[in-house]
Amino acid sequence: MAIDVRVAAVTGLRQVSILDARTPALMPGEALVRVRAAALCTLEQRVYTGTLKPPLPFIGGHEVAGEVAALHESEAKGPWCIGSRVAVRLLYSCGACHYCRTGRTNQCVHAQKKPVREGLLPGPGGLCDLLVVNTDMLFAIPDSLTYEEASLTEPLACCVHSVTAADIGLAEDVVVIGGGVMGQLHILLAKLRGARVVLSEPDAARRAMALRSGADTAVDPNGEDLIALVNALTGGRGADVVFNTTAVPGVFAQAVALAGKGGRVVQYSSVHPDTPAPVSPQRLHHDETILTGAISPTLRDFYVANRLLTSGLVDVKPLISARFPFDSVGEAFEAAITPGNYRVVVTNWD
Repeated sequence: MAIDVRVAAVTGLRQVSILDARTPALMPGEALVRVRAAALCTLEQRVYTGTLKPPLPFIGGHEVAGEVAALHESEAKGPWCIGSRVAVRLLYSCGACHYCRTGRTNQCVHAQKKPVREGLLPGPGGLCDLLVVNTDMLFAIPDSLTYEEASLTEPLACCVHSVTAADIGLAEDVVVIGGGVMGQLHILLAKLRGARVVLSEPDAARRAMALRSGADTAVDPNGEDLIALVNALTGGRGADVVFNTTAVPGVFAQAVALAGKGGRVVQYSSVHPDTPAPVSPQRLHHDETILTGAISPTLRDFYVANRLLTSGLVDVKPLISARFPFDSVGEAFEAAITPGNYRVVVTNWD
């Protein structure tokens, strides 16, 4: 029988309402997860502020952790039991399209559908008290990891995907543009790869956070010539890898200019509005610069992120700026769009 759920949906410009809804009964291979923490990503924030305009009401939430509340009878002999603590991957992939078959599940042509089965309202669907999900999208978390920390598995997985695409090598020079939560995660991962890391960020508090995260240098691009500084640091070579984690259209051209011969430039953030940037094809030809993007994690990326968190190799506690109970979700959204905050997490405690 169908399951009654409570959902937090964006219902208008800077408006969030808690609604009653129903989700279909469990089918073979599915679990019911009681959501304990859902972090508010940029996606939800942009819908809330009207930058993105999907159909409303819209249920955001794809950075989720919780505990297994029920299992379909087909899962009786599986690895999960009632009460299992889990991080949840909510990116749908069909397993049958060209991209899924070739290992690029994050590019699935059906990924815009509901991450589990159709039922509720548009959106990823994690901002609710109960969530139906495929059991192969569950990742175990230890008691030592809080649900709030585990909810950041998905954004960390996105950065794992980005860093993997850049193929950072030992002692390479990496520039991270933007000191928000994704920029900070890129710094942590680049340091694990053995890189020397420069952060470009105008906010002093975020620069200080980056230095605590292991960045070797933190630069205010409004007060210093970033390109000159990187060239001086590298003996005129330029950066081996540049990550642009900002949504500022004009920054992309600078990211390309920072790269040295054979450098890799990763456009990590989506950009709104999508303003074209000038890039010299002759320079690409001559320097063999590689330009690429990074969007969403593959299943492997999520698994790696899960292992990084559960092993303690990456600590995301400093990147959780605030926690709000589910019934105060409107306050959580306002905090999430407040400049200077990192991740804001909605918690669902009984």
